[in-house]
Amino acid sequence: MKLLRYGALDQEKPGLLDSKGVLRDLSGTIPDLAGKALTSASLAKIKALDPESLPAVSGSPRIGACVGDVRNFIAVGLNFADHAAETGAEIPKEPILFNKAPNCIVGPNDDVIIPKGSKKTDWEVELAIVIGDGGSYIPEDKAFAAIAGFAVCNDVSEREFQIERGGQWAKGKGCPTFGPLGPWLVTTDEVKDVQNLGMWLDVDGERVQNGSTKTMIFGAAYLVHYISQFMRLDAGDVITTGTPPGVGLGFKPPRFLKGGEVVKLGIEGLGEQQQNFKAYQG
Repeated sequence: MKLLRYGALDQEKPGLLDSKGVLRDLSGTIPDLAGKALTSASLAKIKALDPESLPAVSGSPRIGACVGDVRNFIAVGLNFADHAAETGAEIPKEPILFNKAPNCIVGPNDDVIIPKGSKKTDWEVELAIVIGDGGSYIPEDKAFAAIAGFAVCNDVSEREFQIERGGQWAKGKGCPTFGPLGPWLVTTDEVKDVQNLGMWLDVDGERVQNGSTKTMIFGAAYLVHYISQFMRLDAGDVITTGTPPGVGLGFKPPRFLKGGEVVKLGIEGLGEQQQNFKAYQG
């Protein structure tokens, strides 16, 4: 299934994209695409519905983030071998984890605001894992049973805040609007091989990232297993899993976003995003 949320900011309703590309309203079935609505039991009930029995949504509403009320937004750093190489970093022996602020999540096509004082705002197309049943100490061979689905994420990053100003990476990762997510949550049964998906990102029409999840150092199942050793993963938590090469930091000289750029990105089978980057006003 391709599940999504649509409508005005903070007023989104849950929806389903049927096989003909028609947006169907799920608000009579679940209150939101969030929390317990993402457990395997809930998803099974949604899957059992006849999509044509659901009301069709007219017009072209705004598409919101594909998950609501995210409580944990966990990110994995330097998780693509070719991206680690472009930054000059060593291959991590264990996953590098940090948190993005959950309230930085926005819709896939919403504007992204470059923070006040930013000099080095950067882009990162990433595969996001959305947790369904979750839990602690999840065995790797049972990790996929804990996953509700996958989505596209742009892990927008301010490199000066992240790298040059001390402390943890979180300060360059959680600025408002730094987490475009969606357009869809694609359930695991629709993703044949999550470790072989093409990924790309364009800045003003120029292809700057062109990679694949096959170069991930730690795969999706292992990440769910690993992270669950350190925290409980709950339904609706989001894990964004790292980026392939081609980020602005890796260019020689580096390239960063100043405002006025259009960024488009996508992952095979998971949909596409487009954001206008705008300089902070105020």
